[in-house]
Amino acid sequence: MKLYFAPGACSLADHIAMHEAGMDFDRVKVDLKTKQTEDGKPFDDINPKSYVPVVEFDDGRRLTENIAILSWVAQQAPQLAPSGNDGNLRLLEMLAFISTEIHKQFGRVFRATSDAEASAAREKIGQRFALVSKMMQGDYLFGDSVSVADAYLFTMLTWARKVGIEAPEKLQAFYQRMRERPAVKLAFEHEGLE
Repeated sequence: MKLYFAPGACSLADHIAMHEAGMDFDRVKVDLKTKQTEDGKPFDDINPKSYVPVVEFDDGRRLTENIAILSWVAQQAPQLAPSGNDGNLRLLEMLAFISTEIHKQFGRVFRATSDAEASAAREKIGQRFALVSKMMQGDYLFGDSVSVADAYLFTMLTWARKVGIEAPEKLQAFYQRMRERPAVKLAFEHEGLE
């Protein structure tokens, strides 16, 4: 199995989650500017969407999109999903919220066509972080155990720190907890991040 990733990109969430699950996988770095893999293959041949993440299974099947990959990881490692009758639904709900309401807004920050657009996106991200902070049910999103959604939220907080978006204190403490997890340290090491 392979994870196609770009250092520090949203694929970091999948990288962390796969380590949390104890999965054995190869990593293939992708240069998103040149659209080449580290071994010289055209990345668009692997994912015509032209972005990471991609998980390629040993039989050649490929899975894309954070929500799908993180959901799959949680299916393989149920301890990384909230428990209870509606645990899987709550996980999908949170993954969708992070993807559409936080992740998507960062595109408006990174590729803003005006200061007003960037400012509006930054404000929206701040509002969404405040809401997530209120929704947290413990040290992690769903209580005292880490989930795949925590890996995604952590990645968004990493981006926020990079561009100077302040998160509520509760999320800052969450970021520090996550940063100390062995899976996070390993993913950072593999991706060459600080």
